[in-house]
Amino acid sequence: MSGAAGSVALVGAGPGDPNLLTVKARRRLDEADVILHDALVTPELLGTCPDSAEIVDVGKRPNSNGGRLTQAEINRLLVRATRGGRDVVRLKGGDPYVFGRGGEEAEFLAAAGVDVEVVPGLTSAVTAPAVAGIPVTHRDHASCLTVVTGHEDPTKAESALDWAALADTVAAGGTLVVLMGVGRLPETVATLRDHEVAADTPVAMVEKATWDAEYTLTGTLSTIVERAVDVGIEPPAVTVVGDVVDVRERVIDASQSVPARECADGTAGRLRSDGGSR
Repeated sequence: MSGAAGSVALVGAGPGDPNLLTVKARRRLDEADVILHDALVTPELLGTCPDSAEIVDVGKRPNSNGGRLTQAEINRLLVRATRGGRDVVRLKGGDPYVFGRGGEEAEFLAAAGVDVEVVPGLTSAVTAPAVAGIPVTHRDHASCLTVVTGHEDPTKAESALDWAALADTVAAGGTLVVLMGVGRLPETVATLRDHEVAADTPVAMVEKATWDAEYTLTGTLSTIVERAVDVGIEPPAVTVVGDVVDVRERVIDASQSVPARECADGTAGRLRSDGGSR
């Protein structure tokens, strides 16, 4: 990434655990002059960045003045950060091209004449269920995976999602994964039920996957909303709907029937049954 002109790498940070960075992502971070990160990048991961790099939080949350950085402001900041030939990493949770607005940023940078590279990351749509013991596909349960956002652009006149088709997919045994959907969980559940998805369809919510505070909640379409309120599920959390959720209990039973192995980073090598306590 070195050179006189400066450049931007859109880097996927994965779900949060620094050990799940790709080799290329690690290299780009180590070479960066400036790192602009979003709100979902964990302090543990940021702590592995070089001391020489300028680190800027551009997460779309209220700042000290009560305002928020807009996407347009972030785009302009990326271009300015490359001045003087600096190499910039735009560090995003998960994968930059899976509901991460990476496509929009790549288009803006290209139009501004800035060299841009995309470094894919592990998307939470797959990794969050996986660390909770839930395979998103399974020969005996699901041959189809659909990933949707639970937080569509509020300026849209109507939803771009075909909920009738999504319901048909789940009813036929497919897996539905909803990202950024905690706030609209009641509406999502109600819509699936309105389209005749069975009330006993399994559902899981995986909060802060691979973080120290990871927590997994399971239920059904008839119970998950109340249970999520009871335990206080908060973003970021991934919601999984479909028969594959039931695999979790069998995997956990097997995992806990043998002593936990300690991983190289000192963490337990077996699945946690509840992901934590509330």
